[in-house]
Amino acid sequence: MPPRATDARRAAVLGSPIAHSLSPVLHRAAYEALGLTDWSYGRFEIDEATLPDFIEKLGPEWAGLSLTMPLKRAVIPLLDEISETAASVDAVNTVVFTEDGRRIGDNTDIPGMVAALREHGIEEVDSAAILGAGATASSALAALARICTGEVVAYVRSEARAAEMRQWGERLDVDVRTADWADAREALKAPLVIATTPAGTTDALASAVPERPATLFDVLYDPWPTDLAARWSMFGGAVVSGLDLLVHQAVLQVEQMTGRSPAPLEAMRHAGEKALAAR
Repeated sequence: MPPRATDARRAAVLGSPIAHSLSPVLHRAAYEALGLTDWSYGRFEIDEATLPDFIEKLGPEWAGLSLTMPLKRAVIPLLDEISETAASVDAVNTVVFTEDGRRIGDNTDIPGMVAALREHGIEEVDSAAILGAGATASSALAALARICTGEVVAYVRSEARAAEMRQWGERLDVDVRTADWADAREALKAPLVIATTPAGTTDALASAVPERPATLFDVLYDPWPTDLAARWSMFGGAVVSGLDLLVHQAVLQVEQMTGRSPAPLEAMRHAGEKALAAR
């Protein structure tokens, strides 16, 4: 049963570090657009050690939580149930509290990626490349499992990371081949390139953008644009940003936590753009 709009409800994003998070901006914009005047959304600096105690002390006014690193796996043992999507990558970024007190975990990053790509006209690709092999890369693989009909090449820095990506490919039923990061320029020729690396990592690749690039999905949003994204756009390629991902995954979180659908995508995007511009 969806929460009643008249109830004073709380939600928040947890993680460490958390001060940079745009989630409060996006969720508060959604509450305002939906007329949920008694809802509030905060942020808390929480790590793996403090997470269990924090969750245990939450009262019945709590509707849900957004989780960022390093909590996406640490939270799983504290939940009553997780979705198939979350289980597929062992990562939960959304917790919803039911009226009977159950804690339900989900992962909105994966469908958020698919929705962000669809918004840019990408419904299906016959191959793709992933730059990086961290937690976001596994979510990218899970998203590609839904839209990529052929091979995914993951460019990584170590054999240990390569082995992890091949294991994720087997688990997610994605045809994954790994390649050394030294050859990452080759990735830019793919019909879809998903960059999942930290800020600055792909800057050296900007000079290798082909004359007719296809689509780049760069999961970063601050600073933006990255050198790679700026060069990609200059050459006429399509660019999907980390803000696109952040907004689409937050839309799904708002819908789950409030029981209201559809969430106000454009209002949330505008609030995110305004906050980033202010930085």
